[in-house]
Amino acid sequence: MTDPNNSTTSLSRPTRRPVGITKGPGETTHEYTFVSRDDEQVLKNGEYVYYELSDPADPGLNGNTALSRRVLGRIIKRVPLQLYPDTFLAEPEISPAQVAAMVGYDSLTNELFELHVAIMGYYEQATGSFINPWIPPQSGKQIFLADDDMLANILSRRRAGQNGSATIGSLLTRPPDAVPVVLSVKDLVSTHLAIIASTGAGKSYLASVIIEELMQNYNKACVLILDPHGEYSTLSEIANAEQFSEEGKEGDNHGSSYRAQVRVYKPDQVKVRLSSLNIGDMRHLLSEMTEKQQYLLNRALRKVNETKRGTPWGSADLKQAIKSVAKQKGDEDSDGADDSSTIHALTWRIEDRFENSYTFDDLQHLDLPEIFKPGQCTVLQLNDIDERDQQVVVATLLRRLYKARMETERGKVHSGEFYLPYPVFVLLEEAHHFAPGGTDVVSTAILKQVLAEGRKFGIGVGLISQRPGKLNADVLSQCQTQCIMRIVNEIDQKSVAAAIEGVGRDLLNNLPALSKGQVIVAGAALNTPVICRVRSRFTRHGGESKDAPDMWQQYFSPEAQDSRRRSEAPLNNNKPFNLLR
Repeated sequence: MTDPNNSTTSLSRPTRRPVGITKGPGETTHEYTFVSRDDEQVLKNGEYVYYELSDPADPGLNGNTALSRRVLGRIIKRVPLQLYPDTFLAEPEISPAQVAAMVGYDSLTNELFELHVAIMGYYEQATGSFINPWIPPQSGKQIFLADDDMLANILSRRRAGQNGSATIGSLLTRPPDAVPVVLSVKDLVSTHLAIIASTGAGKSYLASVIIEELMQNYNKACVLILDPHGEYSTLSEIANAEQFSEEGKEGDNHGSSYRAQVRVYKPDQVKVRLSSLNIGDMRHLLSEMTEKQQYLLNRALRKVNETKRGTPWGSADLKQAIKSVAKQKGDEDSDGADDSSTIHALTWRIEDRFENSYTFDDLQHLDLPEIFKPGQCTVLQLNDIDERDQQVVVATLLRRLYKARMETERGKVHSGEFYLPYPVFVLLEEAHHFAPGGTDVVSTAILKQVLAEGRKFGIGVGLISQRPGKLNADVLSQCQTQCIMRIVNEIDQKSVAAAIEGVGRDLLNNLPALSKGQVIVAGAALNTPVICRVRSRFTRHGGESKDAPDMWQQYFSPEAQDSRRRSEAPLNNNKPFNLLR
């Protein structure tokens, strides 16, 4: 006899009380219906039930009990079978039950419901997948409610606390923490993640829960967060929390103790070296250039890169290269013309754009081995950086990361800036700004390339967006693990349905009804889609909305008024006070 909770095989004789009897097939070939009184009110939409299917390889000859498989299904519709006649409902002041009692109507002594179930199949441990039996259960077959242990063993690919696990919450249809929802980190990182939700649904909260799990001692991940709104700074509390540390084992000579690290880069610390920009970046930053200016810039960029041969160069070098190629062009032209106005306009643009910028620098840039380390979460705060500059920051960083991981994996480098001998995970907030639908920006192409090819080089990407309708469909479709929270906008709902595979229509229909902190999780990191309640964070949340009424009230508090009086008082009492101020 095998463990019945394993669900691969179990004795055909039921070990639990049935909750209903099958009635017949459902609306499709992969659905069936069953009837139940549901006295305990446990058969909710989204709940899991099963019936037992005899294994033809073990027919149970000679009176022996045949082994069977538990065919799991999810309730998708609940219809009452016994309703009060319409005449009982004509007088709202009188209870229908009173009318029924007066006329001797007792057919509602026990309620009956018809439950529609989508067949998921029986779970096969060897392959880690559900096998569809391709035939609905016969009428009259007993239906059982799946127990917590069974669901915990087959819904998630990993167990809570195992190496490579990420416990993000628990199954919504069961009591809190009864059935943990655990993601497989290996699949999450290798096949990419998408978190889609409307504003206020809790997407950054969920993302932070995932980051907390990645920084646990059973993962010790290498994580980078690109944060356009400055919402993730509270993750710095990870460094001092006991949940994210591990003491070395006694007698271990290798010093295996672990404590997660967090590095937060303020906007003025986020640097991009000019020599890492390509012609596309330059055109993006120096918008509305004339054709002559673009031509000169392209030739000058090639010249300065050839001259410097991989060493850093600055705006002065680029301006000198522009003058050099312009003079060369003038010498080559038959009329010897030198368009000085074009040169002046282009060099002025470069001075204005780069020499007064704290983002673009001649020498400084983000050092890859410093921001990418196992056991370290790095947060780049981009909230005070212009959106165009943010796009260039993301594009240059992903290009450098892709090159480093590719050359390291291929054995071309063994030290230095482009040596990264471990996989990384990059979380990108407001992804629709960096890969918008219907148009390309400077970061679109490299993001597509990393999503399509990064798996073989150990680069995982997580995309977060509140407007999937504005996100590039090809980018969204590359994310094979999806976390979808409340979405009210119909266009966004259709975008999600079109771009995301593996999520049943019955689950997507729940999107407008989801509450804050509830999420549909589907894809490669789980065995089957589930509706999850997100667990509480260990660190504080930094993305809460402002409480406007409370802040207005605080403005009139005695402390605030006293502070304003002190700040508005004249600095020198000997000077006359300006009454008009």
